Amino acid sequence: MRVDLLTDVVDGLDESLAAVDGFDQVLVGGLLRPQPARAAGLAGLADAVAGSPLAGRVAEAAEKSAAGAADEDHFMALAAARTALLGSVHDALVERVEEAVGRARDEAASAPAAGAERPVNLLTAARGWLCDLARAGWQGIDHELVGGAAPVVSAMLPEPSLRRPATLLDGFAAELAASCPGATLERVPVRRWADLWSRAMLLTLPGADQATAVTEVTGRLLPLGVDLHEHATAVQAQVHAVFEPADGTTPRLVRAGVSAPKPDTVVGAGLWQLLRPHMSLLAAVSEGRAMELDAMPVTAEGDLIWDDARATQGEPADVFATARVALPTATAAPVAPVDRHPARIAVPVLMEGYAVEEEDDGVTFRFAGGRLTVDTARVPAAGPLTAEAVATSGACLGLLRWDAGEFLLQPLAVERTVRKKPVAVHAGAWAGGTADKAGVRAEKAATDAVNVLRERAGRLLRK
Repeated sequence: MRVDLLTDVVDGLDESLAAVDGFDQVLVGGLLRPQPARAAGLAGLADAVAGSPLAGRVAEAAEKSAAGAADEDHFMALAAARTALLGSVHDALVERVEEAVGRARDEAASAPAAGAERPVNLLTAARGWLCDLARAGWQGIDHELVGGAAPVVSAMLPEPSLRRPATLLDGFAAELAASCPGATLERVPVRRWADLWSRAMLLTLPGADQATAVTEVTGRLLPLGVDLHEHATAVQAQVHAVFEPADGTTPRLVRAGVSAPKPDTVVGAGLWQLLRPHMSLLAAVSEGRAMELDAMPVTAEGDLIWDDARATQGEPADVFATARVALPTATAAPVAPVDRHPARIAVPVLMEGYAVEEEDDGVTFRFAGGRLTVDTARVPAAGPLTAEAVATSGACLGLLRWDAGEFLLQPLAVERTVRKKPVAVHAGAWAGGTADKAGVRAEKAATDAVNVLRERAGRLLRK
C-alpha cells in the first residue's frame, strides 16, 4: 500500500472542483437573473469543458443563462457539464487509489438491458420543476415552488422504471421544504443541493438511467464487512465482499445491499431487526462464514441482486484472511457514467504496519510514507466497533473514501492484540444477532419500541 500516493497532488483536480464550486454558487442566487459577480461561475464551467464534446452547447448555455434567457436545454447542458467534471474527478481519484493499492479494474463496457419505455411526459414534468428550481435558486425557494414536485412524484412512483428518479425528487423536495423560505437560510448546503439537482436533471433524460444487463454468477462469496447507512425513516446495509467464481476465473469485488423503512425511534443495534428478514447474508457476516452462490444475479457494476433462495451458508471464512489473500487479486467493477462522483468512492483496503495518532478531532494512522485520517464518525453504533478499538488496533480493514479534499479510511473491522492473542472486532458483528451484553440490551430496547409502535398503530386502525 503506497500511502504517499494518496497525499500527492492530482493534476487538474483543484481546477475542476473550482469550476464546479463557481457554478454551484450561481445556483444559490438562481439562474433567472444571475448577478455579474456570480455569472462568472457560468463562464468558468464553460471554460472547464472547452476541450470536450460538450464545449459548444455549454458555452451557449452559459451565455444564455448569464443573460437570463436560458431554456430547459441550456439547463440540461449545464447539469451535464457539472456532472462530467465531477466524473473526471472521480476517475482521477480512482486511478490514484488503484495505483496506491496495486489493484486492477475491469473497464469492459456493459451492454444496456432491454426494458420498457419510460413515460416521457412524466420525465418532462420533472425536468420542468427542476428548471423552475434552478431559476429561483436556493435563496428563492418557497413552499409553493417546492410543493410543485408533489404531483410529479406521486405520478412517477407507481411506475417501476421511474422509481429511482422519483425517490430522488421526493427526498430532494423534502429537504428543500424543510429549509423554506430560502431567503432566511443562514447556511446553504451548496454542494449537496447542486449534486441532487444536476443528478435529477440527468435522470429525466430518456435512457440516462438505463440499467445494464444482468448476468448470473456461481461460486463462493467471502464477506469483508458491512457499511450501514441510517436515516430517520430508512436504513440500508451494504455488504462488501470478494466473489470467487466456480470456474476459477479472476475474483471480483462485489456488493450486496438491503434496505428497509424504519421509525425514528429504532436506532443502534435495533436496526438489524429490520434488515435480517430480507437477507441471509447478514447472518453469514455476523458468524464469519462464506456463502455459496448458485446463479445469483449481478449487475455489470458489481451489485448482487440478492435472492436468499440462491445462497447457502458456507464454511468459516476469516475476514482478515480474506483481506490478506483474496482481496489483493480481486478486480473492481466499472462504474456507470451517471454514477461517477467522488462521493461514491468506497474502495476496500487492508491497512497494516501503522502507528496510531490520537487527537481531539479523531484518529490518524501514520505510515513511513505518510498519514491517513480515519473517519471514525462513520463507524455505526449498531456494532461493537468503536473509535477506541480503532485506536488500539494493529490492522484495519476499511473503505477508502474521499471527502473534503482528502482520502479518508472508514473502518469496517480491526484486529487488535488482547492477552497476546489477535482479536478481531467488526462493525457488522451484530448483524445476524449477538450474545454480547451491550448488543442484547440495544436489541431489547428496539424490540420494545417496535412493539409499542405496533400497538399504537393497531389502536389507530381499530378507531
